[in-house]
Amino acid sequence: MVQAEIQEFLSYVISQLIDHPEEMVLESSKGEGRRTIYKLRLRQSDVGKVIGKQGCTIAALRSLLSVAAERSGEKAVLEIIEDGSPR
Repeated sequence: MVQAEIQEFLSYVISQLIDHPEEMVLESSKGEGRRTIYKLRLRQSDVGKVIGKQGCTIAALRSLLSVAAERSGEKAVLEIIEDGSPR
């Protein structure tokens, strides 16, 4: 699975979990070696929905991301950036 497909997959899954998918921004950048960093910017009220109870949802997302990346010989990391602007 290539980087664009992984990003599209992540974008779809996360947009189904949150209340304001139109405000979600998912960017990727290359890290060291074969590592890709996915940065997810969300409205403050949506962050908890992606993290889930005791971090279960974000852990599942990161596991799926890791497996998808490994299938193409890559490594991947998902970071959440909270958009603090009030809306």
